[in-house]
Amino acid sequence: MPRLLSQDLRERVVAAIDGGMSCRAAAARFGVSAASAIRWRQLVVQHGTPAARIDAHATFILDAIEAKDDITLAELQVLLAERGTPVGIGTLWRFFDRHRTTRKKRPRTPPSRTAPTS
Repeated sequence: MPRLLSQDLRERVVAAIDGGMSCRAAAARFGVSAASAIRWRQLVVQHGTPAARIDAHATFILDAIEAKDDITLAELQVLLAERGTPVGIGTLWRFFDRHRTTRKKRPRTPPSRTAPTS
């Protein structure tokens, strides 16, 4: 399963590539896949930063939650697509997980004292 690697690691890998190391050698040195190193280098060339694309829209996403407290992930997906950043529901879910933001709309049900629940 893919995981988001730290921004610091992304920047160090790209700095090593910019310093003359090949993408595959930099990937081996820092313990990441060659595909990730190549993709991060491409992000720097295209956008100027190796950050995840959705993190560039973090303030927009968090402001949308402030404006409408019960906004769904599908609605956020549409808003981002209108801004030119199509993302999947899973990408949004992982974004909220990284930012420790819960989207639960009602409180947790307390456990039963008399019988186990499934």
